[in-house]
Amino acid sequence: MSQTTTFSVDGMTCGNCVRHVTEELTALPGVTDVRVDLVAGGSSPVTVTSDGPLADDAISAAVDEAGYAVTPRKSLL
Repeated sequence: MSQTTTFSVDGMTCGNCVRHVTEELTALPGVTDVRVDLVAGGSSPVTVTSDGPLADDAISAAVDEAGYAVTPRKSLL
């Protein structure tokens, strides 16, 4: 059963940025699709579809390897 994870990435400004992040995330085991909605210079939503759950630290490490950072999730209290 596929699972979808959505998060934001800061600092991407162009198509090459999107390509680097997409390549790193696609290399994670089980990832079947990556979609990035580029917000140049802002916080871009990224949706990853995978065969199963992905660890947050694996996602963060892949995005970091591409040279960007996952936006910390805000807690809703």
